[in-house]
Amino acid sequence: MAGFECADQLNVSGNRVDMLEMTAHLALIHDDYARISALGLQTVREGIRWSIVEPEPFRYDFSYVLEMIHAARASGVQQIWDICHFGFPGDLTPFHPQFTERFVALCKAFTTFYIRHNPGEILYVTPINEVSFLSWLGGEVGGTVPYCHHSGWQVKYALMRAYISGAVAMKEISEMVRIITTEPLVNMVPGPDPTPEEQLLADTEHEQQFQSVDMLCGRICPELGGHPGLVDILGFNYYYNNQWIVGGNAFLGWNDAVPDPRWKPLADLLEAAYRRYGKPVLLSETSHPGEDRPLWIRMIATQCAGVLTRDVPLVGICLYPVIDRPDWDNPHVWHHSGIWDTDNSGKTARIPHSESVAALLLGQQLISALLNGKI
Repeated sequence: MAGFECADQLNVSGNRVDMLEMTAHLALIHDDYARISALGLQTVREGIRWSIVEPEPFRYDFSYVLEMIHAARASGVQQIWDICHFGFPGDLTPFHPQFTERFVALCKAFTTFYIRHNPGEILYVTPINEVSFLSWLGGEVGGTVPYCHHSGWQVKYALMRAYISGAVAMKEISEMVRIITTEPLVNMVPGPDPTPEEQLLADTEHEQQFQSVDMLCGRICPELGGHPGLVDILGFNYYYNNQWIVGGNAFLGWNDAVPDPRWKPLADLLEAAYRRYGKPVLLSETSHPGEDRPLWIRMIATQCAGVLTRDVPLVGICLYPVIDRPDWDNPHVWHHSGIWDTDNSGKTARIPHSESVAALLLGQQLISALLNGKI
């Protein structure tokens, strides 16, 4: 799978970012779909950008989304949609009394629009992307709306109230709706030689990564109306810095010559998440910036092959972003984490990172051989 960065939130400086425009994906969507299809990537994650499609409260304009749908149909590409990747309309925050009402109305409008233009097709949709991360970014470190500190749980609760209500509304409209979660998959550990209290703190924080999905399933906060039927596919986002030591800024190295004994293989993390919920699993985002991209892709392929040998229903691996993207808070800085890079000629450049392309093709061969019983 391929993912196109579609964030549209207000950044740490209060400026709106619009990644679909900043990466020129909207202008180049036909070419982008041709590029990924040539590499066997024919399922994509896209976003509708809430701040754009609702220019006024309860008024919607999905015209450019329809153009994206037409582009996918012409290229034989399957789309998975984020209703809210990270951004909200300028007049809303998760704490606004109309937040849930507005979000549910948007979910209903988008589902009705999609069904009208894609009769009989399944709508794969993520109501709100990475609730856990967004709650931390906006609720703990003031990095986006609502620019709070020490309020992560309150932001998460408000987002999940809207998420659950939106998921219920979409499923009531059509039995063709399939909800995909996209939450960070992490490993939080204590420092060396931890005291019992330090170990308990790390275990508690590690467990909290599942709060959003637990709320969606109704395991906690049942007053929000969550239940297991709202989850169809468990998507998890995994990056190089998803394993860290609680209480500091130190990450566990994923490619150290001598692995840290606290580091856990991705296959173990994915299997544990599957066993917890019993739903099909999707690696919904993964990538690495810079020169280590090919090594990361090979590691991901090997780990996912290992997951498949454990009878875990892994349904996809999404390289995200597949096209290079700028930093939210420093837009002049590009991450160089995609299969295609930009250069000094501007955002429309699409320069293949040859080593990553080679790693991708080898990874596909590994997974294909495993699925076809050749290994």
